Amino acid sequence: MRNSDDEPKHLNPQARAALSLPNDKRIERLKAERWIGYSSAKDALVKLEELLVHPKKHRMPNMLLVGETNNGKTMIVNRFLSQHPAFDNPDGEGVIVPVLLIQSPPVPDEGRFYNSIFEKLFHPYKESDRPQKKQFQAINALDRVKVRLLIIDELHNLIAGNLNKQRAFLNTIKYLSNELQIPLIGVGTNDALVALRTDAQLANRFEPFKLPRWEMGTEYLQLLASFERMLPLRRPSGLIDESVALKLLTMSDGLIGELSAILGKAAALAIVNGTERIELKALKGMPWIPPSERYLPSREI
Repeated sequence: MRNSDDEPKHLNPQARAALSLPNDKRIERLKAERWIGYSSAKDALVKLEELLVHPKKHRMPNMLLVGETNNGKTMIVNRFLSQHPAFDNPDGEGVIVPVLLIQSPPVPDEGRFYNSIFEKLFHPYKESDRPQKKQFQAINALDRVKVRLLIIDELHNLIAGNLNKQRAFLNTIKYLSNELQIPLIGVGTNDALVALRTDAQLANRFEPFKLPRWEMGTEYLQLLASFERMLPLRRPSGLIDESVALKLLTMSDGLIGELSAILGKAAALAIVNGTERIELKALKGMPWIPPSERYLPSREI
């Protein structure tokens, strides 16, 4: 019988339990999303909760969750959604949808924006209907399921249109917020912030919440320690050792999504080769190109 004292102390209970799985199943688990409640993520969730229960008024406060690609925006939004799922309406047919997440169309287009709402709510619509009719239908559909907070992801897609289309789209979301008296949450890169600043009223209403890149420091080391507790490896990796931590920071460019992907690949390699720990030597040998170098023009030698 195995003594509990022999169980790896560096893992959380879920990762420790995963050690009993076959190697292929352990590697499969490494591909799953991992939530780590670092301070900026917790602060963002608190702000979202405050907006969700904000009393209705004509000029509702909004929020713009801003961050570089692969730096945790989607993880925060998905976490918030999981905490506020749709549920059966006790007073009638259908469901209550307290929080609705839609994706901004690839170009700023009012009709396609309403289509996204209809599709998420399984609401019938005609592609050929004029935007004014879709607007009326969208407001009714959102009101019927009692949406209290609308999240618009990929809001930086605004810049794919000319200035007139950007302004028309911004007027669309402004009207929606005013009519329904619900907060809007924009999610996007810095380009979304630039686009919103073309409309003074919206710029004042959308309070930016920025997710900066990670830098070497106490919180970054705490983040690495949290990752290590989640990776089902039999031996401690010592991710907070300065040389390892710096290497991971350089490889990831300080982006948490990149860091998670690197650690997942490195952990899978450690399972396959039997080392059961992430080593600096292995990180140096990984065929990994940091995001900042992926789109550089090729140079002739």
